[in-house]
Amino acid sequence: MGASVIELENVAYSYGGTELFSNLSLSLPQGSFHFLTGPSGAGKTTLLKLCYGELHATRGEVRLFDKPAQQMDRDAVASVRRRIGVVHQDCQFLDHLTVTENVALPLKVAGRESEGEGDIGDLLAWVGLSRQSQQTPPQLSGGERQRAALARAVIMSPDVIIADEPTGNVDWDMSQRLLSLLIELNRMGKAVLIATHDLNLIRAAKSQVSSRVLRLKGGQIQQAGADL
Repeated sequence: MGASVIELENVAYSYGGTELFSNLSLSLPQGSFHFLTGPSGAGKTTLLKLCYGELHATRGEVRLFDKPAQQMDRDAVASVRRRIGVVHQDCQFLDHLTVTENVALPLKVAGRESEGEGDIGDLLAWVGLSRQSQQTPPQLSGGERQRAALARAVIMSPDVIIADEPTGNVDWDMSQRLLSLLIELNRMGKAVLIATHDLNLIRAAKSQVSSRVLRLKGGQIQQAGADL
């Protein structure tokens, strides 16, 4: 494992006067594979947002690629975010654009459109969406939307992939397919962090990849053992 790409040290996060967690520490080394699990409402999505700079800790320190997140200006946050691919739970798209155009959006925003033209076709083939490339998001099934969201998350060749319940709305076969894509990304050296409540998915992964399970409960992270 390489150096930590994301590190949280004694982090607390509060909103509306309620402390969601405190003194929480976490280190994601380069090339690692982690699952984040825990009861509904424990703060998994909030923790992920701290990991990619969407939220700032109330106390403690978050370091993204060795830089303190609290000291980053907007440009610094934007450049760090290019190194972190995020698959959101609700995978929102622009419905009037094709799948190809949606996947290419991060390149467009970064002014790097010309770089990715050849890559997008390969990427859509990799996630099994070549036939759907000219469709719009409303025409896609739940599984196709999740794979399009994964393609969009990796179009910038990020160092880290963070996925929030990526298999929440898809059947078991599609869950397995998404998992195998994430494992493939990990084998390419990318750190992967997946929030999920699907213990079957975690069990399936454990036979294929060296992964660690982090359980968020009562404001603390526990390393879950091999009993899953």
